[in-house]
Amino acid sequence: MNHNIILIGYMGSGKSTVAKELHIKTGMKVIDTDALLVKEQGRSINEIFQTDGEESFRKLETELLRRLSENTSSYILSTGGGMPVREENRAILKSLGTVFFLQADTDTIFARVKEDTQRPLLQGTDQRTRIDKMLKERTPMYELAADHMIKTDDKTVEDVVGEILRLARN
Repeated sequence: MNHNIILIGYMGSGKSTVAKELHIKTGMKVIDTDALLVKEQGRSINEIFQTDGEESFRKLETELLRRLSENTSSYILSTGGGMPVREENRAILKSLGTVFFLQADTDTIFARVKEDTQRPLLQGTDQRTRIDKMLKERTPMYELAADHMIKTDDKTVEDVVGEILRLARN
């Protein structure tokens, strides 16, 4: 049985923040898929999207997941928000460990990401409407990939981490 902790959810749901706190509590290594792809590609996610397109980026994510499936050490995986959109990625994520869907509503996410210019799918105007639309499209896919769902809207990072660790032990 794989003891990896996999964090999925829409951008701004708390994956990176929760992963850092989980690292502090468990000592497990954190792998952030977006950060790793930026490092490997030598360019930002925005640049990858602009130059190669979203589909190319999604292929890079799948290739990264395949490589991670060969990693035998325990880790916390913080995924990009669109990673579970591909069916193949959902299957690989489930095989890697226990998948936690960090869920937040549109208002919470908008408040967390509205000033962030590094999110290619939120460039332009009417971010709130775009967030709401994408959440409606992606939530069923997140649910298919997840072993557990945790609402993060009104919880502290410590509360979310405690819930993950409790569920991961069971």
